[in-house]
Amino acid sequence: MKSNFDIFSDTILPLMKFMKLQQLLQDPGYKKKFVLEKLLAHFLNKTREELWIDSEFEIDSETLTTIQKAYREYVEDEKPLEYILGYVEFFGVKFWVNEHTLIPRPETEYMISALTEYLQESQLSDFVLLDIGTGSGAIALALAKNRPDWSVTAADISQDALDLANENAKNQNLQIFLKKSDCFTEISEKYDIIVSNPPYISREDESEIGLNVLHSEPHLALFADEDGLAIYRRIAEDAKDYLKDGGKIYLEIGYKQGQSVPELFRKHLPEKRVRTLKDQFGQDRMVVVDDGQD
Repeated sequence: MKSNFDIFSDTILPLMKFMKLQQLLQDPGYKKKFVLEKLLAHFLNKTREELWIDSEFEIDSETLTTIQKAYREYVEDEKPLEYILGYVEFFGVKFWVNEHTLIPRPETEYMISALTEYLQESQLSDFVLLDIGTGSGAIALALAKNRPDWSVTAADISQDALDLANENAKNQNLQIFLKKSDCFTEISEKYDIIVSNPPYISREDESEIGLNVLHSEPHLALFADEDGLAIYRRIAEDAKDYLKDGGKIYLEIGYKQGQSVPELFRKHLPEKRVRTLKDQFGQDRMVVVDDGQD
């Protein structure tokens, strides 16, 4: 049996030349109103507030069809809204995203907040930072925006991801260095800070992942071998060769890895202090490796 939305889109919509915003916003066929508002704001180039202020605004049939198609992709195909829109708001900045990169998550903003707090406290300049597994470049660019006097290198194994990170850098008018590298394989410099949000989900935990994520986002950036620890192990084993004296490491982790990841770094960097920090929801979210002087 067809839903109200199907009946509207298949029979009524083709006959209409225009439709008022208010009529569309109140249509019962669109059950996910937040999604509808986001799509309308995007395709009409309006803020969500303006949608209601300009409720008498008339939408042409071509735009209505585009919005209908996008809504179907979200509801029926479970395509993430960020991929439909082509961007995500992250740490107050709009980043382009596509199927070659993970969608930056709110929990990653916690790591950025911790890092920027440290950066604000630090009076040192000319620091060099490496972001391993940069994806869309969200972490590297958020940090570069906060401290333009720092030299930031963003590395990823995927050239498609690096191409998108480059586009995001251009859009934000930020200068970072991009390097195609599998962890440290193509890295030759030493850094004051190494940061990474690597793939950390174990294949055994695949059932915990939402279908929209599982079917849409790149598995290369989601899953890791060794119960999700493979990339952390590689970073832990080699980091000493790429850290300057007094260098720090900041890592996002999965909520189950608050003990296993620190153990790796204590094993390979016994001279360092290793801490697990919780996010705003009380979940283990970040591991910090430093000299313990602050």
